[in-house]
Amino acid sequence: MAMEGGMKCVKFLVFVFNFIFWVCGVALIAIGIYAQLALDKTLAVSSASASSTPVAILVLGVIIFFISFFGCCGAWKESYCMVTTFAVLLSIIFLVEIAAAIAGYVFKDKVRSVLEEGLWDAMRKYGEDEPLTQAVDELQRDFACCGANNYTDWATIEGFKVNNTVPRSCCRNATVASCNVRPSPATVYEKGCLQSIEAWMKKNILIVAAVALGIAFFEILGIIFACCLMKGIRSGYEVM
Repeated sequence: MAMEGGMKCVKFLVFVFNFIFWVCGVALIAIGIYAQLALDKTLAVSSASASSTPVAILVLGVIIFFISFFGCCGAWKESYCMVTTFAVLLSIIFLVEIAAAIAGYVFKDKVRSVLEEGLWDAMRKYGEDEPLTQAVDELQRDFACCGANNYTDWATIEGFKVNNTVPRSCCRNATVASCNVRPSPATVYEKGCLQSIEAWMKKNILIVAAVALGIAFFEILGIIFACCLMKGIRSGYEVM
């Protein structure tokens, strides 16, 4: 009887965990959408590898969302196969998240270089590719920045070097007609977009880290509870 009572408790905990895990999946989906929208113009001027990050977060959230539903069904039906599959999938996701965190730390400088390369490529194509030109303009206005590293970067671009100008999106006060001619820190944004984007990422990384740690904690609990339930089902105890 004590064992059966314990298994009832485990089954209840599996349900509670899966609800929390489902919420974590929804949170990841929300973060992925937020990152995609907030960095829309940044991703437009970056390479495919940089732009895939928000999509990866979104996909992970969707996967977690469905796995939590799978876990609920396995606990409800007391299916050893379903609960085992749930535990295995959860373990794989946990290992993938650890690998992704390690890779993110190891290649953090690579991400910076990819972003910088994307910004320079967009600047070289400025005026030739209309969607890219609009993306650069909106990026510079939204982040109050100019160029990749600073406003003098535009002096290396052919279309702006000959007449000593910068795009009007660099202007501190765009209502002034000649604000982009012979630019100086008084008339245009001095800080580069690379620095501004990095500052934005550092500001928001704490939110992502907190969510990731919370999800990892509940994943470990879920694996433990699932293993306990698997043991109870296999032993033939009635857990209803």
